[in-house]
Formats: sequence, structure tokens, C-alpha cells
Amino acid sequence: MKLDRFGPLKKTTLAAAALVGLSALSIGPAQAVPRVKTTCGGASWYALTSRTASGERMNPMGMTAAHKTLPLGSKVKVTNLRNQRSVVVRINDRGPFVKGRMIDLSKGAAQKLGFISSGHTQVQIEPVDGSSAGGCA
Repeated sequence: MKLDRFGPLKKTTLAAAALVGLSALSIGPAQAVPRVKTTCGGASWYALTSRTASGERMNPMGMTAAHKTLPLGSKVKVTNLRNQRSVVVRINDRGPFVKGRMIDLSKGAAQKLGFISSGHTQVQIEPVDGSSAGGCA
């Protein structure tokens, strides 16, 4: 009977390597931050005064927004595609939870973008540093 001299060791080493690899990705200062890419879609606004997903109290006149997946604290440039006005907002909440909408802006941001009366508009969202090429069709 011939034994595979690397059999048990190989399995253990692969399992350990997988655990080390996963822990290196999930903790520590070298953790990868999801990259913001330019996207387009529907936007609406809200003006609650409750707590946001980040734990801070919502400031309706602040330059903040809710997004489903962008990291809390990240900043993005939002451009109203109907009038080309832009603002930079900080993501501090989760949402929107309405089909067809990709971002909920504070009332203050919506006012600067010029869509308070309509309640919703089409926007382009891009990273503040301009690192994502492309735009909306």
C-alpha cells in the first residue's frame, strides 16, 4: 500500500491558507474598500429627522444621501441629468427601498439639484475623485 506523502498535509495546508486568506481580506487596515463606479438611475429625496444607518440624526438640509450598497461615509458626486446641476453628498443611510430608485437624497441636496417639486429625477452618481470613466447613455 502506497501512501500519498502530501495527502493529509496538503488538505490541512490548503484549509489553513484559505482561512488566512479570508481573515486577511475581512479585517485589518488593508481591507479593500468597494470602488465607486459611475452609475445612472432614479433619485428621490426625503426629510426625516430620525437616526440614519450610520447612527447620526438625519439633517434634512445636509448634503447626505441613502444608498443600498455604497460604503457609509463615502462621498459621491450626484448630477441631475435633466438640468446638469451637481452636488457632492456623503452616504450616511441605507435605501431607497422603492423600485427603480438608486439613491435617496436629503432635502437640501435635492433643492440644490432642483427637483424638490417633482420629488424624483434621473441622476448620474460618480466618485468624487473622478476615478471612474464613462457616464450615462
